[in-house]
Formats: sequence, structure tokens, C-alpha cells
Amino acid sequence: MKYILMIPGTQQDYNAMAGNEGEQPSLSAQDMAEIDEFLLAFNQELEESGEFVDAQGLAAPVHTRRVELREGAPVVTDGPYAETQEILAGYWIVDCASFDRATEIAAKLGSGPGPQRPIDVRPVAGSEPEL
Repeated sequence: MKYILMIPGTQQDYNAMAGNEGEQPSLSAQDMAEIDEFLLAFNQELEESGEFVDAQGLAAPVHTRRVELREGAPVVTDGPYAETQEILAGYWIVDCASFDRATEIAAKLGSGPGPQRPIDVRPVAGSEPEL
């Protein structure tokens, strides 16, 4: 069964990863290297277990474009998110035996270095035999 593991982030998080001081301390090159090393090993472990399907990090919220339909016409808003508003920062899709196993994977992901964020785990529609 497939599950999506979703990690939120804020523009402040992206600023910190870029080394910019703000309301939270910036992350050093060493901090970023530790995060990258952890994520590479984490993904490799999932690939070796056959549970890895996909993983992607998303660009900073300032690069967001929201499109809404109003009275039949598209209305486009650039970067609609406040600096502190949490948005989807990245995701993993795993194919594993159970919701409990997906939760274990999320807990391991959450134990890595860097800013601590909650991880939401949801079944991918159409892949669930029964919940």
C-alpha cells in the first residue's frame, strides 16, 4: 500500500537553509551537509527495502503561484504565503505493508538533523485495500 509522508516548512526555514539570518538561526554549510547525508542514507535504506517510490523537495514558497477561477476567469497570485505560514516543503511516497510501517518510516525521517517538523502520513487514494 502506498503512503505519502508530507513535511511542512515556512519561508523562514528556506531562508535559514540558504544561510540567511532571520527569526530563526541560519543553518551552516556543515548543518546542510549533515542533513543531506542523512537524507541520502534514509532514501538509500528505503530503496534497499523496496519501499521507496518517490521523494521531492519543493522550492521556497516565494516561488509559488496560486491560480483560482473567479467568475470563469483565472486569477493568478504570486507568492501568496506569509513568512511564517506552513506549506508543503517536501514529500516521500513509500510502498509498504501497513500504516504502522509508514508511521515508523516517518518517525525515522523526523529523527534526522535540522529543524524538527511534524510529518503527516496519509494513504494514497486507490492504493488502500481497507483502512
